[in-house]
Amino acid sequence: MSILQIIELLISFALLIVAMTVHEFSHGWVAYKLGDPTAKYSGRFTLNPLAHIDPIGTVLLPLTLFISTGGRFLFGYAKPIPVNFSALRNPRRDIIWVGLAGPASNIIFAAILSIILKILPLNAFFYAIIIRLLFINVVLAVFNMIPIPPLDGSRVLMGLLPWQLAIRYAAIEPFGFIIVALLLFTGTLSLIIEPALRLVLRLLVINY
Repeated sequence: MSILQIIELLISFALLIVAMTVHEFSHGWVAYKLGDPTAKYSGRFTLNPLAHIDPIGTVLLPLTLFISTGGRFLFGYAKPIPVNFSALRNPRRDIIWVGLAGPASNIIFAAILSIILKILPLNAFFYAIIIRLLFINVVLAVFNMIPIPPLDGSRVLMGLLPWQLAIRYAAIEPFGFIIVALLLFTGTLSLIIEPALRLVLRLLVINY
């Protein structure tokens, strides 16, 4: 990689860490408010990004995607926030709110960035930084709403399904990341998330 590509990678990586930290903290905050202090007692109830870094999802996967796509696409994941769903005051209902918390926080973050783009006079560098951070937040939100365990969309679906069916559905979680990896490397994942990604960006009045 050239020096320029390395600088672009480092900037994108830093922005990804910011978005993922907000995402995971939001899960922990909502779970705590709904009765589960697990994230707090495990040291994950924090905005310190070092507490959320996963060697594969936060480092290896983004690096691989950045290189393989020529810098056009960057994605990753942090260590999931530990949640004891049985500790929630209403597990069947609250699992939905905990699942929605991460993607919702990224959409709210992206909306704030969109407002900043509209009201502040920014030079080209800062405009590019904010656009990329906005895009990363939207990608995180859309990707995590895919209903494949352990992604956040699966938590929402588990709360909506009949109990016995939810248990069977949760049983595929050990294979979830294998399924996601197959979707990613066959190109199917982009076919799933791009329509939703375009819709959200248009709602934020960002061309994509």
